[in-house]
Amino acid sequence: MGDHVLPSGAASRTKSETAKQASPFANDPAAIEALARMKARNPDADPLGRLPGVHPASIPRHVAIIMDGNGRWAKQRGFPREMGHRHGAMAVRGVVEECGNLGIEVVTLYSFSLENWKRPKQEIEALMGLCLAYLEGEESELKRKGIRFRVLGRREGIPAPVLEAIDRVTEVTAGGTRGTLCLAINYGARAEITDAARWLAREVKAGRIHPDQIDETTFSGCLYTAGLPDPDLLIRTAGEMRVSNYLLWQISYAELHVTSVYWPDFGAKELHAAVRDYAGRTRRFGGVEAPEGSP
Repeated sequence: MGDHVLPSGAASRTKSETAKQASPFANDPAAIEALARMKARNPDADPLGRLPGVHPASIPRHVAIIMDGNGRWAKQRGFPREMGHRHGAMAVRGVVEECGNLGIEVVTLYSFSLENWKRPKQEIEALMGLCLAYLEGEESELKRKGIRFRVLGRREGIPAPVLEAIDRVTEVTAGGTRGTLCLAINYGARAEITDAARWLAREVKAGRIHPDQIDETTFSGCLYTAGLPDPDLLIRTAGEMRVSNYLLWQISYAELHVTSVYWPDFGAKELHAAVRDYAGRTRRFGGVEAPEGSP
């Protein structure tokens, strides 16, 4: 009798199902609840199949990434910096897709900072061109997969064609419920906080809000990320040990994961390592860890 050949895709499904059956979390109520929450939002989420050793409740809801190292990646290979940015843009789809597979709800990528305007004109033009190409190339895919798209940052200074593409992709994906992809473009955290403070000051001056009504929740609602959960995990590639004016308010209690891998080489393997690292942490939010055996 000849070998039985599984239909296309069946092998990966069988492997995933076997992993779930062998999972130590199969009968864990917290795991079952977390999986149900993920599946209700994104039926394709399969954290046990992708990371069988990680408790589903330990998967971060929101992952923010500082995509660093494009220029150094290119320099190592004798390429111009623009080539590094091009390969970096190519890495985005795979990472966003794998985040969805893991059940991650929100991915926020640091694409272009306010400080990046200091770079050579040729490089800035290349970055804006890549941004436009990415938006045009991913628009239908984001809509098909049910991923909502948002941009964080100031609009001033961004070329009109890029703004038009941002607005179009934001509109056509507004109904997406499977996940959210945020690109931080023309973004700086201090500028974001300043913009929020200015808006609140105008509201107070107009008599629409009293200063005593302003609390952390009110302030958070004035930030570019209003309506989104704060990042649970901040990943930085290329080994730099700083947050670079990125989501300063929102990452107050985020776990940090730094990898020496340059962004163009960052993929599912590196993402899995970051999530495993995160899942192994104890998040106390300023409190103390409960003694072993306590309720």
